[in-house]
Amino acid sequence: MSPPVSIPASKCYNIASIPADGIGPEVVEAAIVVLKQLSETLGSFTIDFKHYNWSSETYKKTGKYIPDGGLDELKKHDAILFGAVGAPDVPDHISLWGLRLAICQPFQQYANVRPTKVFKGTQSPLRNCKVGDLDWVIIRENSEGEYAGQGGRSHRGRAWESATEVSVFTRHGVERIMRFAFETAQKRPRKLLTLVTKSNAQRNGMVLWDEVAVIVAKDFPDVTVDKMLVDAMTCRMVLKPESLDTIVATNLHADILSDLAAALAGSIGIAPTSNLDPTRENPSMFEPIHGSAFDITGKGISNPVATFWTSAEMLAWLGEDDASKKLLDAVERVCEKGIVTADLGGKASTVEVTNAVVEEIKSSYGKAAKTA
Repeated sequence: MSPPVSIPASKCYNIASIPADGIGPEVVEAAIVVLKQLSETLGSFTIDFKHYNWSSETYKKTGKYIPDGGLDELKKHDAILFGAVGAPDVPDHISLWGLRLAICQPFQQYANVRPTKVFKGTQSPLRNCKVGDLDWVIIRENSEGEYAGQGGRSHRGRAWESATEVSVFTRHGVERIMRFAFETAQKRPRKLLTLVTKSNAQRNGMVLWDEVAVIVAKDFPDVTVDKMLVDAMTCRMVLKPESLDTIVATNLHADILSDLAAALAGSIGIAPTSNLDPTRENPSMFEPIHGSAFDITGKGISNPVATFWTSAEMLAWLGEDDASKKLLDAVERVCEKGIVTADLGGKASTVEVTNAVVEEIKSSYGKAAKTA
């Protein structure tokens, strides 16, 4: 189990804000507005934000996403709220490894947690999927596997040019993500964990993945475990969403499956991500799944719901479970009223959704609501 939260009695949380690229600044600004309103309304904690202007524009000007000493600065914070990284004029592998992974890996944020559900007031593209049928948590190994960064290229430009991408699976890395996944499943009502693998074709790393899962499962006799090949898993997610609950998969497999999960829930614009260091030695980082989305940047139509849900996950990680639930409930009530952006079939702008959530927080949790 992860160590207990250790926060000063004053309950003032210091959060690093890294809006970065594309719609990142828009949705992070919306989340900060909502979080400040929530803390003001509840009165049980405060949040101080420190903004870091680390983006692709920074990279183009300085040659670096993160300045010297930047990670040491981040370590001073209780958590990190991240927008999105990626720009059309910077190769994606440069931006990803230059910023997001440059934080995740040294901070040992090995557990990537991606909850997904169909919100009230929204609709899954699956014709028979009702609210409650699709309610999953995808646990993604976030430090090794297919994204370990091992490999290289040689003889560039020649007919015999070669490139290798080495998937790295260590017993330590697999065991710690498996334990985290089993603990997560154990806390959920259904106590059901689906292990995603591809050990029929990947006969080394993925076989180790399966073997370690069997060993760890013995410590969690109350958790029901089943196993799916990743290709078959895509079919099950679409055809039998109600048969799934907690899912654990490798870095690459869970990355792909979680995007499918978000689409099946209605939109990638509502899906959150937590990059966790369960030991709490380093701050954890919270971000929406959707990416920088330069095609809608500046149009005022980006969906802030993913960042609101991400913010709720951040509050829960900090120990503010009640505030986390209240925030997510408020967001869902706004969606139920039909105040949603175009990706969810609505016409509301980013600001209109944000203002609606702010008003919902005031009306539901303010002094007048408490005395009514």
